[in-house]
Amino acid sequence: MFTRFTKEEEAVHYPIDRRMHIAIKPYMRVIFFMIILVPILAAWLQYLVAGLPADPGRISYANTATDPTGFPVWVNLSHWVNFFFLVLIIRSGLSILVDHPRLYWNNGCKPGTDWIRFTPLEKPTDKSWTAKEDARYINPVLGLPGYRHTIGIARSWHFITVPFFMLNGIVFIILLFITNQWLRLVPTSLNIIPEAWNLFVYYATFHLPVEPNGYYHFNALQQLSYFAVVFILAPLAMLTGMAMSPAIENRFHWYPKMFGNRQGARSVHFLIMIAYVIFIVVHVALVAATGLVKNMNHITSGIDNAESLSGIYIGGAIILITTAFAILAHWLSWRKPRMLQRLNAVINGNLWRLTLNRFKPTAYYKEKDISPYFWANGKMPSSVTWKHLAEDDFREYKLRIGGLVDNPVELSLQELKNLGLKQTITMHHCIQGWSGIAEWGGVPISQIIELVKPAANVTTVAFYSFGEGLYGGHYYDTITLDNCLKPQSILAWEMNYAALPLEHGAPLRLRIENQLGYKMVKWISSIEFLETHEMVGKGFGGKNEDDEYFDLLANT
Repeated sequence: MFTRFTKEEEAVHYPIDRRMHIAIKPYMRVIFFMIILVPILAAWLQYLVAGLPADPGRISYANTATDPTGFPVWVNLSHWVNFFFLVLIIRSGLSILVDHPRLYWNNGCKPGTDWIRFTPLEKPTDKSWTAKEDARYINPVLGLPGYRHTIGIARSWHFITVPFFMLNGIVFIILLFITNQWLRLVPTSLNIIPEAWNLFVYYATFHLPVEPNGYYHFNALQQLSYFAVVFILAPLAMLTGMAMSPAIENRFHWYPKMFGNRQGARSVHFLIMIAYVIFIVVHVALVAATGLVKNMNHITSGIDNAESLSGIYIGGAIILITTAFAILAHWLSWRKPRMLQRLNAVINGNLWRLTLNRFKPTAYYKEKDISPYFWANGKMPSSVTWKHLAEDDFREYKLRIGGLVDNPVELSLQELKNLGLKQTITMHHCIQGWSGIAEWGGVPISQIIELVKPAANVTTVAFYSFGEGLYGGHYYDTITLDNCLKPQSILAWEMNYAALPLEHGAPLRLRIENQLGYKMVKWISSIEFLETHEMVGKGFGGKNEDDEYFDLLANT
């Protein structure tokens, strides 16, 4: 679909193994059975023992003067705009999900503790296995943009869409409550619960109850369903998304606990997506089964007519436009990815800079919270220099610090240690979705800044690695000077009270706790103080930003 890859990109994006697999832990199968199948079995039991309940439609669907009449233009418009944005959000969310195709209820994300995984592979125990290698391929028909390791572009689509999805919802709710349209969605009596159950018995046993004319009001089960979608699912989707932000979690540690923990929020976020998909499927099926022509006229033309085909034509056109945009989105993802990256920066980068980026991480975790497992990530350096240094336990290592500073220096590992030791226990948030809690010990970057005395026009600090990027070339990333000065920002040579392991970045790695993991440069070779991030690499602030279209600011 209009996609051309270089040889290096093709090897990454289009791997030989493209199998999909879903493995759910038995205890979660039991829970799903209880939630989904038990009500259906109860409905069938009631039907087989006592027959169908009294049809609520025969006693409670008389139209009254207070009932809202018809569907205003704003209701119809927001309905279809919501559909359009949900398609983008769900498809881009699937691409994000498969970059770490496992979901957990614990913050440590140890392989084997995932409650569901979307990969046929168990983590190998006889060789090194990074989180990047664990990512899976997703067909671009399902995911936006699809393929493998396209999380940067997927996040652009996700975060470009979300603000407009929220705006559409806010406008809808405001208009809902300044008109009498709220009566369609908001229950006003507890009688709705037994009525909804009676209707569920009909649907679950493949019977159709008498339907009200939706032009005036919905039946009890419809009303509860629409209420849940608007006032429960949508807010929960926003709240769980925020709980995955490193800037929020490391400042307001209580917040993710509303969902158990950070990974609990990610799992609930996924389950909300599943709920949306199920709702859409059931909703469309019932629209068709209970009078497709009239229902489509209601929600498109705003007319109560069972003969006119205008609603079918308008709805069909909207679906075709959405499908055409899906094709365009795929084309944009591979022909104009930099445009998407820039657009996301304009919409969200500036928003995060003014809000989330201002939060200062606070100490919270204790030694007992340290995760028993911590995913490794990134390519181990192939640099001969680094390998020689590692063989000698980095005794000859020198960290070069320069750029726009009054006092450029070269410091050995021992000289860095002589500057002092700050130990902190924090949660690491990988852009792929996994997390882990670890102790990090090292020198506060504020002391390095104090030592080298950067020029007044410095806004950015670049950290260069001995390692390589996904498509080759030396890895680097940039951090704003103000984030380097925040609490718990350190150059770490210690992990979990021992020397930093090679796979986790020895001799030095960066820790900036309000940022995602790709900003935490490992195997640091040198540091440079710059006027702006545009002065290094391709000018987008890091190797992943240059080649994989990641965010310059990684607060969420």
